[in-house]
Amino acid sequence: MSHKLLFISNGHGEDNHSSHIIRSVRELAPDVDIAAAPIVGQGHAYRNIDVPIISPTLTLPSGGFTYTNRLRLINDIRAGLLTSTWRQLQAVRRYAPQCDLVFATGDVVGQCFAYLSGQPFISFTSPLSAMYEGTLKLDLVLNAVLKSPRCLTLFSRDAYTAKDYQKQGFAKAQFGGIPSVDRLKPKGKDLGLNADWPMMALLPGSRVPEAMRNLKLLLELAVEIARLNPHVQFRAALVPDVMADLARVAVESGWQCDGHKLTYLSAQGDALATVLCFSDAFSDIVCSTTLVLGMAGLAVDQAMAIGKPILQIPGAGPQFTYAFAEAQDRLLGLSVKTIGTEPATPAILKEAAQYAVEVVEDKDYLQACVANGQERFGPFGASHRIAQVILDTLKTLRADKELAV
Repeated sequence: MSHKLLFISNGHGEDNHSSHIIRSVRELAPDVDIAAAPIVGQGHAYRNIDVPIISPTLTLPSGGFTYTNRLRLINDIRAGLLTSTWRQLQAVRRYAPQCDLVFATGDVVGQCFAYLSGQPFISFTSPLSAMYEGTLKLDLVLNAVLKSPRCLTLFSRDAYTAKDYQKQGFAKAQFGGIPSVDRLKPKGKDLGLNADWPMMALLPGSRVPEAMRNLKLLLELAVEIARLNPHVQFRAALVPDVMADLARVAVESGWQCDGHKLTYLSAQGDALATVLCFSDAFSDIVCSTTLVLGMAGLAVDQAMAIGKPILQIPGAGPQFTYAFAEAQDRLLGLSVKTIGTEPATPAILKEAAQYAVEVVEDKDYLQACVANGQERFGPFGASHRIAQVILDTLKTLRADKELAV
């Protein structure tokens, strides 16, 4: 009889982490029966790898980012948050009893769902890091859930946080890592790059319509950079929804669109800046870039982990605001620089462009970013490390059941 696993996650980045762990579980034990309950959004990361979803899904106006602006919670409630959450919890409680183990990725909401499932569970608190403030400050609910005897293992996203958990009395805590980094390798996509010139990656995020607004800002930044250094190459890693609307984004931003190629013309009619856009080349773009122009969460974390420097400009949100960018600064250390404390203005864009053209020539800084990524998020191999613990736990739980019989 095969083991049954339920993955619970409360966020797009959390879905992504879980999907990589699932892929590793399947590689190590193809017969494990896996289902998922994404609490935020449609669960595309699960659907893309054919994991059945056992609960209703809902896309919230805030995208799940209410902690930077609590007023957004009101819009989420109006959009059906409370009813949807109740139905999701009921679905989990109906499905979980047939599972051997639950795996929860996320903060207090995902972990509470795992606890309320009534089953033994493993926690991966991927959004939480002690590097933000030097130590984790857990609320009473999350503290109680993670100290529950049914919480068998507690994974952190970085080694520093694992040590902080241990200091706070969580003996079951251990270093997990960022699962998606394990598969962040070039896939052989031809990006049409000139090896002698620097490349900058535009990462506007994954949530529509915010990603559209972010892309427009990054295109403005690309123009300012091109004015200072016409040899810079630009490549954009976009989600399919943004890619499908690329022509409209181009028109609204004053660019020409020819397939996946965007061109900005000078007053004289010459091509001042060119951006090639892809929806299927994230790994190739991030691995090849000299500098990331980032307005994203997990994508920026991944790039930083493999040693890439990051330049951030704040947007209007709901996710990528100055508050979010400033938190990224604290988490990622010297690898990231945020220009501006408000949604980017022309002056902020000019300052950011000046920084961008200078930093790609700073060899010492670029090397320091490589070391910083390894120090903060290494050693890599999180998806297989976590998958192995899941499989070992399943074996132990089954052996305990058999002994009890």
